[in-house]
Amino acid sequence: MNLHIVFVDRDSLPVPVPSCAFPHRFSAYPSTSREQLLAHCADADIVISNKVAFDAATLAALPRLKLLAIAATGYNHIDVAACRERGIAVSNIRHYGDDTVAEHAFMLMMALMRNLPAYQRDVAAGVWQQAAQFCHFGAPIRDLQGATLGIVGSGGIGQAMAQRARAFGMRVQFAERKGAATVRDGYVAFDALLASSDVISLHCPLNDDTRNLIAQPELMAMKPGAVLINTARGGLVDEEALVAALKFGQLGGAGFDVLSVEPPRDGNPLLKARLPHLIVTPHVGWASGEAMARLAAQLVSNIEAWQRGERQHRLD
Repeated sequence: MNLHIVFVDRDSLPVPVPSCAFPHRFSAYPSTSREQLLAHCADADIVISNKVAFDAATLAALPRLKLLAIAATGYNHIDVAACRERGIAVSNIRHYGDDTVAEHAFMLMMALMRNLPAYQRDVAAGVWQQAAQFCHFGAPIRDLQGATLGIVGSGGIGQAMAQRARAFGMRVQFAERKGAATVRDGYVAFDALLASSDVISLHCPLNDDTRNLIAQPELMAMKPGAVLINTARGGLVDEEALVAALKFGQLGGAGFDVLSVEPPRDGNPLLKARLPHLIVTPHVGWASGEAMARLAAQLVSNIEAWQRGERQHRLD
């Protein structure tokens, strides 16, 4: 039997995707709106989705669907419980981007610790030309050597970030879950990590427990002048509160590769702020050519494993 595979947001993965080894028919749509979703997937046995959401009502309207293959690691846009109830298999991509996302987070951290954007702005404005000395002393510059990095999330990306930080002479500590009654060996209480870290980097999933993980109370509890890095999910941080903390000088900087709504068609507080100690990149920490090729290969491997009856990277 030829299975029908439908990729509902093909343009979200701008690299070649290998063909599955078993007999199949393949359809791809550049993108799929909520209004188009049922029509695009009506006769699909397998659906590939990067960021298109599938809730319980949508799943109920697709009785032929057998596998949802997520072309990403995050799966907060998929109702996995509803899939499980309906016998729909769900797979995701794992560890393809540990190094590339860690590199992006590290880049943001280094640029902010040395206040690179502020110095770029000053040079462009002609401030250096007017300096009394051979150099222009502007925003404060701090070394990574001897600084403390607090990591929230000890999975593959968090561990890759820690490895890089230690190589630069940083002290690394991992956060215990927020509100946990006990602290596991090798971890630091969440509140203690906020107060003692020069940089905090978020590498945890977005779910009901982590939404607004960092809001005004947590920002005020952070070490004065600390830098906050988020290459995980935008909903982890209260964006309005973050802008306020930056403007009032509580934080030394923030580097974000993710926003609460993507793309930010209706704007976003971080985009409006235009602060020299705030860097926003357009969710590209995962998007090196090498990483995307690994993702595409694993995506097909997950589908082929399911077709053989194997449970590879399954969430259901």
